[in-house]
Amino acid sequence: MKKHLLSLLSILLMTFALQAQDTIQNNDKNKKEKIYNEKGELIKKGWNVGPLPVVGYNSDLGFQYGACVDIFNYGDGSRYPKFDYKMNLEVSAYTKGSVNLRFYGDYYSLIPNSRLFVDAGYFTDKRFEFYGFNGFASPYYNDLYIMNPLMENFNADYNSIFYRMDRKQFRFNSSLRRQFPFGKNLYYGVGLSYFNYNTGRIDIENKEFAYDQQKSLYELYRESGLIKENEADGGNVTQLKLAFIYDSKNHDSDPTNGAYFEATVTAAPDFIDGDGYSHATFNAVWQQYIPIVKENLTFAYRLVTQNVIAGDIPYYAMFNANMLYYKKMSTDAIGGANSVRGINRNRVIGAGYAWLNAELRWKVTRFQFINQNWNVALNPFFDAGMVTQSYRLEEQEAAWSVIEKEYNLSENEKNLLYSGEKEGLHTSAGCGLKLIMNKNFIISAEAAKSLDARDGEGLRVYIGFNYLF
Repeated sequence: MKKHLLSLLSILLMTFALQAQDTIQNNDKNKKEKIYNEKGELIKKGWNVGPLPVVGYNSDLGFQYGACVDIFNYGDGSRYPKFDYKMNLEVSAYTKGSVNLRFYGDYYSLIPNSRLFVDAGYFTDKRFEFYGFNGFASPYYNDLYIMNPLMENFNADYNSIFYRMDRKQFRFNSSLRRQFPFGKNLYYGVGLSYFNYNTGRIDIENKEFAYDQQKSLYELYRESGLIKENEADGGNVTQLKLAFIYDSKNHDSDPTNGAYFEATVTAAPDFIDGDGYSHATFNAVWQQYIPIVKENLTFAYRLVTQNVIAGDIPYYAMFNANMLYYKKMSTDAIGGANSVRGINRNRVIGAGYAWLNAELRWKVTRFQFINQNWNVALNPFFDAGMVTQSYRLEEQEAAWSVIEKEYNLSENEKNLLYSGEKEGLHTSAGCGLKLIMNKNFIISAEAAKSLDARDGEGLRVYIGFNYLF
């Protein structure tokens, strides 16, 4: 699979490079004829290609390096800053062992009166976080020295692997949105998605530390039966989606007014593996953008909820937020850069969950540079989330009794799998800085901190692309 993906990505890169050359030549011809709108912004027409190095940082993943290309088609410019087509290709890696290979296309004019979104990617994560099920019901320890009996050769670096596992994911998603014949901003959507998960214990080669002799939480879940044998190594998930959408946003990437609502029912029949994990979920998203000072200051917030409404979902599929469109590289929730910023990545996992993002977006200044329109913005924010539908909670309460004979631990140390605490809000706060080009390409830097030590300590920094929503 890797060889086929790399070959496909190489062909796409060469195609985009040739297209970029033609675009630059066309743009040179158009520079003489500059047209501005009433805001003083240079109106973009036709193709606009931006090949860029990918340089970022994520406290959970490390430093990011690679390359990407953004391709826009603005048509005759009458819709600017909205576009007709957008395509993106990214090849990148993080220093903690993650690799991203992704292509997506967002097409508003390819099919008349429709929006077509296609997304395909292969992602590896050697240090994928796993903190257990049901939020606060799973304890989090900053200091794991108490787990000495769980390994033969204990060392201080054990903290870095107990809450880690290995995960590889292939993802394909296609979604089509069409407008209802009634209602200006009402749409229906259909989608087809496929995921292949390969999961297992953390596998890191390190001569200094004997990782293979140390237990991880994933292994304890597997030994106790919380993770069943027919799902422990991953599996396949095929999804059929049907959505109702209301969309009055004035812009897709940098909205300053309007609202977005999406209600999606996702059916996932288990006809590939046949392990009995057919299930259905309901996902709802509400986003609103309230202008305070014209387009210069906006209050934006998002509410997301997801629940299993039928069947039995495998543990590896719970991480995924089943929205119709995947605007971010990762679709995992809750915790980290893409949902509740500042708390441990994947800290809040359950059969159902909900989260809130609320932020102020302040355009500090605007200018023109290299024939492009630029804005600089700040976005202080507050995030919160929690499990709303538990997952195997009764089994979690009894899990330690299944394996306690294997480990000589005190009573205080037996809550590794179940803390006895009730679930509550997981909260965080922070601030971001944005550099926005043509209202479509956004470089983002955000810093956030959990407001509860049970969700992690220290300041988390995320440097990447785009607003969160």
